[in-house]
Amino acid sequence: MAKVGIVMGSDSDMPVMAKAAEMLERFGIEYEMTIISAHREPDIFFAWAKGAEERGIRVIIAGAGKAAHLPGMCAALFSLPVIGIPMKTSDLGGVDSLYSIVQMPSGIPVATVAINGGANAGILAAKILAVSDDALLEKLKAYSESLKGDVVKKAEKLERIGYREYLQQM
Repeated sequence: MAKVGIVMGSDSDMPVMAKAAEMLERFGIEYEMTIISAHREPDIFFAWAKGAEERGIRVIIAGAGKAAHLPGMCAALFSLPVIGIPMKTSDLGGVDSLYSIVQMPSGIPVATVAINGGANAGILAAKILAVSDDALLEKLKAYSESLKGDVVKKAEKLERIGYREYLQQM
């Protein structure tokens, strides 16, 4: 099966990036995960990104904060899909990261999820891979049905006990 590469610029991004890995594990997708600073170790970053396809990577998930160059640089060097995760920052709450990732120049697209959207990045990577993997597509359909079932259960509980009791149990 195709692999996903998960890369982050700092270990402080790990809690968000771990959510992407957890979703990939849920769907049985192999991945590699690493920490590389595009600014502090550009030679290592270039080698990693340029060698990704040869290592079987078909989608890269890149998380970055502030100037958020990592996803865009991945997209510049890797010909297959890149998903950017803007990290919440203390300075501007992650809006700086979001703008850096979504404002890529024409010809270098980066799919972008919400600020700290690790789980959605993992799901989006799975959906990209499912285009050519029917078994994975079935897993995604089952996952969507489970989400629907969760909402139905919550609605039934709310109707049964009322909102005040529901709030107390949250």
